[in-house]
Amino acid sequence: MKPWLAILLLMSLSSFAQETNAPSAPPAPCTNEKYRQFDFWIGEWNVTMNGKAAGTNTIRPIHNGCVLEENWKGAGGTNGSSYNIYDQSTGRWHQTWVDNSGTVLGLDGGIEDGRMVLTGETPSASGKTTQRITWTPNPDGTVRQLWESTEDGVTWSVMFDGLYEKVVAD
Repeated sequence: MKPWLAILLLMSLSSFAQETNAPSAPPAPCTNEKYRQFDFWIGEWNVTMNGKAAGTNTIRPIHNGCVLEENWKGAGGTNGSSYNIYDQSTGRWHQTWVDNSGTVLGLDGGIEDGRMVLTGETPSASGKTTQRITWTPNPDGTVRQLWESTEDGVTWSVMFDGLYEKVVAD
């Protein structure tokens, strides 16, 4: 075999080995479509309840789009924040809410019939109360947020029923 042919063959084999054994770059974090399921809630919002101003809410992606951060300013003085993330280890969405009244609420869930439904439990006089919050994207671009609670799992009480309307930039 000619020396130059041996070198060319060796270079080709070496290149092939590097290509087949080289680790592929890991996918960018949070690019799975499940991380985009709650994106309909992103934006600057005016929120009403029964036609009256309830507050304003800003929802924005942070941490390379892995987390949705919520900042609520209620018309009655309540202010709060939440962090929302798709947890790939459980296959569920998680929200942690905190506010200026000392409330801490942890919720988990996911998309059900096109709506984001998250539930969690809080302590109560009877032992525990189940909280359920449902966000429904409407065809006109608004979002309905319905917060309900139950102590017996049968009778649900409405805690908040708000309509989110996007703030239009001037």
